[in-house]
Order: sequence, then structure tokens, then C-alpha cells
Amino acid sequence: MPLSWWEPEWDPFREFEQLRRRMDRLFEEEFGLRPWWTGVYPPVNISEDHDHLYVRAELPGVKPEDLDIQIQDRSLILRGEKKIPVEKGVNYHRREREAGYFRRVVRLPRPVDPDRVEARCQDGILTITLPKPEELKPRKIAVKTA
Repeated sequence: MPLSWWEPEWDPFREFEQLRRRMDRLFEEEFGLRPWWTGVYPPVNISEDHDHLYVRAELPGVKPEDLDIQIQDRSLILRGEKKIPVEKGVNYHRREREAGYFRRVVRLPRPVDPDRVEARCQDGILTITLPKPEELKPRKIAVKTA
């Protein structure tokens, strides 16, 4: 009689992972929501210089035609879909790459000029350049002598 109840064919962690993926799919398909436990996607960095704000998002494998970018008030809204081809007739030993719809709202630290926003995607990084409005840029004031 073996000393352990563990059976190699039955892995409770694998069962839990399958249940989590089914619940994720249910939330995405039925409610259009990405569950809170899947993390923040896509991760973003926000930086600025004198003239622009820059938002850089990691979106490997996402095609530009699968993205929707909008500016609303002082928020940047990123929507899209990460697609992974379905492989038929294969058995997975590990499946960590996720696919599906995403939506991320990022509050911008200051107003931008929405008519001049540009977006580029290269090497899986989406870079959004958001020009600051001219009236909000700092101006140097010349001091005159009498």
C-alpha cells in the first residue's frame, strides 16, 4: 500500500487552474468584463516632457486593427482584443498565454489636445503621443528694464 494518497493523474492545482480559466471565460463572454483577479492589462507607463504626455502600453501580439483608442475628458481609453490562434488536435501541458477582450481606462495627469494625438505600435509596444494644449504650456516671461 502506498504511503501517499497522491495520484499522478490527478493534480488539484491543474484542476483549480482550469476552473479559473472557465470563470474568466464566463465573465468575458457573458458580461464583457475582465475579472479583477487576472491583473491589470495592458500594463502602461506614463511620462511627459515640455510639449507632450506619452503613454506606452505593452501589447505583444495585438494588431493595430484590433485596437480602439479614445480620449474622453482627461481619460485615455484603450480597448482591444488579444487573439491567439486555436490549435486543434493538440494537448496542452501548460497554457499561460491569455487571449480575449480588454479595456483599460487611464486617468491622465493633465489635459491634452485630443485633435493632435498620435499612436504607433512597434515591437509589441503601443506609444501614444498626447500633445499638451498651447495655453497650458509654461511660458517664459521676459523682464524689461525701464
